[in-house]
Amino acid sequence: MSSAATPPSPVAGALRPPVTRGRRLEPDARREQILSVAVRLFGERPYAEVSTTDVARDAGVARGLVNHYFGTKKELYLEVVRVMLTVPGVALSLLPAGSPAERADAIVGWFLDVVSRHSTSWLAAITAGGMAGDADVDQVIAEAIDVAAESILTATGPGGEPGEALRGMARAYVGMATYTAREWLQRGALTREQVHTLLTTTLITMVEKVFPQAT
Repeated sequence: MSSAATPPSPVAGALRPPVTRGRRLEPDARREQILSVAVRLFGERPYAEVSTTDVARDAGVARGLVNHYFGTKKELYLEVVRVMLTVPGVALSLLPAGSPAERADAIVGWFLDVVSRHSTSWLAAITAGGMAGDADVDQVIAEAIDVAAESILTATGPGGEPGEALRGMARAYVGMATYTAREWLQRGALTREQVHTLLTTTLITMVEKVFPQAT
């Protein structure tokens, strides 16, 4: 891994430590606190077993504030899935300069750092926490996959506007990365080192030998 600054977690702001009940917060900080609690609760329990009352109680706020910032329980859940799965733009800006191979190694390392740090919530998000098949949830997941694919192409691709074939290859890699991480985090079939080697080697091979055929 490069010694460059590690890109932040996509939920860095949302996962601040809980604040003392009754402490006054700025609106943005209060929203982040509620989202932090929701990320934890939806990671621990299926969608049907979490209520906005639970979120409000653990966040130390009135339930009306949860509705004020996020709307319904489902809208809150969609935001949780979105923040857990979407690659933030700032992550790319902090990747090291260097060859595509070096950047591939760095982006894989960043991905593994994030999913291991928030493993319970990330696993719940990618499996839709009991909401699989819901059109809104599926759309959020699909959008997150698109963002991840674009991020991979931005970090390692040939530059310019990618065509649909190149985007499709990048989306396929995202799917592979997701399921490979599950083999590590959920099943224990692979070690982190094995996952890192597999994903980095595959991405470098795609960048050097597969992507050029689609441009």
